[in-house]
Amino acid sequence: MYFPRGPRSSHSPRGRRGLRSFRPRRPRVLAFLCLAPLLAGCFASSGSGGGDGEDKASGAGGGSRLRVALAFPPTENLSPYGADATILSRLGVTEGLTALDGNGSAVPALAASWRREDDRTWLFTLREAVFQDGTDVTPAAVAASLARAGEARPAPAALAGVTLTAKAAGGAGVRITTAAPDPVLPLRLSSPSLVVLSPKAYGNRNGNGNGNGKKDAVDPVGTATGPFEITRVAGTGAAGLDRFDDYWGGRAQASGIDVRFVADGAARANALRTGQVDIAEAIPVAQAATLDAGTRRETATTRTTSLHLNASSGVFKDPALRAAARAAVDASVLAEGVYEGHADAAAGIYGPAVTWAQGKRVRPAGRARAVAPGGASVTLATYDNRPELPEVAQVLKQQLEKAGFKVKLEVREYSRVESDALAGRFDAFVGARNSLLDTGDPVSVLAGDFTCDGGYNLARLCDPDVDRAVGKAQAAADADKRQDAAMAAEAVILGTDAVVPLVHQRIITGVAAKVGGVLPDPYERTLVGAGTRR
Repeated sequence: MYFPRGPRSSHSPRGRRGLRSFRPRRPRVLAFLCLAPLLAGCFASSGSGGGDGEDKASGAGGGSRLRVALAFPPTENLSPYGADATILSRLGVTEGLTALDGNGSAVPALAASWRREDDRTWLFTLREAVFQDGTDVTPAAVAASLARAGEARPAPAALAGVTLTAKAAGGAGVRITTAAPDPVLPLRLSSPSLVVLSPKAYGNRNGNGNGNGKKDAVDPVGTATGPFEITRVAGTGAAGLDRFDDYWGGRAQASGIDVRFVADGAARANALRTGQVDIAEAIPVAQAATLDAGTRRETATTRTTSLHLNASSGVFKDPALRAAARAAVDASVLAEGVYEGHADAAAGIYGPAVTWAQGKRVRPAGRARAVAPGGASVTLATYDNRPELPEVAQVLKQQLEKAGFKVKLEVREYSRVESDALAGRFDAFVGARNSLLDTGDPVSVLAGDFTCDGGYNLARLCDPDVDRAVGKAQAAADADKRQDAAMAAEAVILGTDAVVPLVHQRIITGVAAKVGGVLPDPYERTLVGAGTRR
């Protein structure tokens, strides 16, 4: 299912709005957390004490603080318009009008219901909710948030090829009009990049918070709507969150979250194994066996690891050499060797977690004939936040060299490689991408990653046939026909050999035995929520 069957109502309790004016607000002064590079001691909460090593309850209502290790540090000052968006959603900070359920359908979040008024207009009815700065979530505030997302540059991937206008409609309504018919708008609005923040989140922050004095800054600190609010930030190393007691869905069971950004996968696994953290995301497959079986959670995802070949410049501007690189790759070696069976050899852009894709897959056609590389020199890059990727890149290096390429390998931390990759400074790039992360719509990832105007086009692909195929898929309103058109577009993209899908991943999350209510999902948008506890 891709569309709600008429208006949906929420089953969650409303916040206690009548009490909030009597509750003193916590100060929003940002304080540094532990800056030591070692993990030990960096996860003690402000509410901890005593000599037993256990976090005591913090704040009224009790509940221990959660200690979480994430793989990717903020790269854009926690702006929701780029890669940091999922940090905010996974920690239960931000929300949009809608969310995705386990089947990939749009369900209510800040919008309690919605209906389509005509082919370009939708009316969303808001639930009663409060921002973390104590102000009401109003139609005007929602419209302003969506307007700011539309003005962001580069545009969020969820808005690739889409222009929308949002206006208040009465006391609880938001009317959203798109320039062209958009049959998946409720899915699109579930994107972590299209979250709703209070008016205080926008504009010049005068050097305080995440805005750094920039006129167009967006600061989610204390301005979101989720069950947890950011109260402390230590650059790209750590952050502290406290429970937001006026959350519309009911008070969180944990009193807060102490977050550490740990790029090294072995260090994340060790922190879980030694009891320094309660939750560790993206456990490397090489470390999985070191954890007790009861602390490993494996989830099939819509994430695919792919080799992107720079189609705009350098060696791989030649389609025949792209075809030679594709022919050199043996993905089965990666699935069984590097991923130790925790991944499947890729069938295409969409993997097994996209349950309908296999039955609709179209064979690529029109591929160039491969030619001998003749010792052509290429630079292959990747990042080490996902620890399997450097090993994947090393195997690919060997396979490409066997085929006749000369390969230089570069491995960096993600925040230090993304801009160069998007700018086309490498001949080839290995990345792991969740195909349904941005919108839940299978077409949106194609528009964002492979069209001339795509905002995350690692392959630097600009092909009129691809743009036409993706445009046809974007225009399809019926869910079944949209899936068919998406698979036809996938075939056209694969026919360019600008992207070579390698493996479809499963993620391993480390969860301490005493922790419950963790929210791993195929779309990798959630991890901690109001019901997460220890």
